[in-house]
Amino acid sequence: MSKTGRRSASLSPDAIQMIRGLIIGKVMTLVVIGGLWLWLRPRTYEPSYALSSSRELRESNRTSTGSTFESVPDVPMDAFKYGGSTAWATIRQLVNSQIQHTRPEFQLVYVNPTVGSPGSGAGIRMLLEGELDFTESSRPLTATEQAHAEQQGFKFEQREIAVDAIAVVVNPELQVPGLTVDQLQQIYLGKITNWQQVGGPNLPIVPLSQSPENADTLLFADKPADKQGLSSRVQYVYSSTEALRRIKTTPGSLYYASARGVVNQCNAKLLPLGLNSQPLVSLYREPVIQPNQCPEKRNQLNTAVIQNGRYPLTSKLFVIIKQNQGREQQAGEAYAKLLLTDQGQQALAQAGYVPIKSQETASN
Repeated sequence: MSKTGRRSASLSPDAIQMIRGLIIGKVMTLVVIGGLWLWLRPRTYEPSYALSSSRELRESNRTSTGSTFESVPDVPMDAFKYGGSTAWATIRQLVNSQIQHTRPEFQLVYVNPTVGSPGSGAGIRMLLEGELDFTESSRPLTATEQAHAEQQGFKFEQREIAVDAIAVVVNPELQVPGLTVDQLQQIYLGKITNWQQVGGPNLPIVPLSQSPENADTLLFADKPADKQGLSSRVQYVYSSTEALRRIKTTPGSLYYASARGVVNQCNAKLLPLGLNSQPLVSLYREPVIQPNQCPEKRNQLNTAVIQNGRYPLTSKLFVIIKQNQGREQQAGEAYAKLLLTDQGQQALAQAGYVPIKSQETASN
């Protein structure tokens, strides 16, 4: 072919530019169409999938009512005041925060007493006086408290939600094998006054306690708070924090309190307890952390010995509800229902308490 033929067969620069533009235009069109298809495809199927998931969730909630915080009906939308037992401190920190995250419309506001120390008795008193909407207690109601409620035209309901252990703590240097429940009670009745009487050193016993009316735990579970009959030798403290300070500085002192609040303290030691001649049972989870390892490591609570009934001294945790057909009753019942869901009971276990449902399972 001649040079002239080759030139006539070649494309001009303008033609080449035009073809390039057409190709790029088609590619861009395909890219845009493909992108739109990819973007629209999940949106096309999302509504039917979302409806299906919501339907399945509703069906699941119907078949397992109360299994989650979200499934509890009739949870009021407002801010509610509550107070009471210091043994519930970990629940307030770990469990209530989960409730608030899931049900933000149900706002929980903890209120300390303006007079006296916080505790089960103080919370019940504040509920009677209209300062709280519901309260938390680690002891049962007394007949006097129920009578005061009836005088005001309503009744109290106590809804059990979990079990806590009552721990006995002493100075870490005190060498004593442990106590039976009877020996512990005899100490607080003033009949045992020296550690030598229970296998320890020749050292006077200094029993410490919160005032039974305000205390979070009762030593004599079969007696109401106002009928404990503790000895005049008992020295009363404002709180567990004060008691632990006294334990550190007074070698012969001892104190009983919610296990969850004292088990990991460095300056106090938990004594094993037993029923009469039965083996003494420790609340420490193995391996036991020695005082010189604390606070880098801390002892943990052995909830298994509480759940299986081996540990002899326990207390029940209650939500105290004002039965007045008002917002207070609605708030108290909603809070108790939330804690009694499967999710609530699991959260209580994670916080170191024995859920009431696991207690029921263990007893069946």
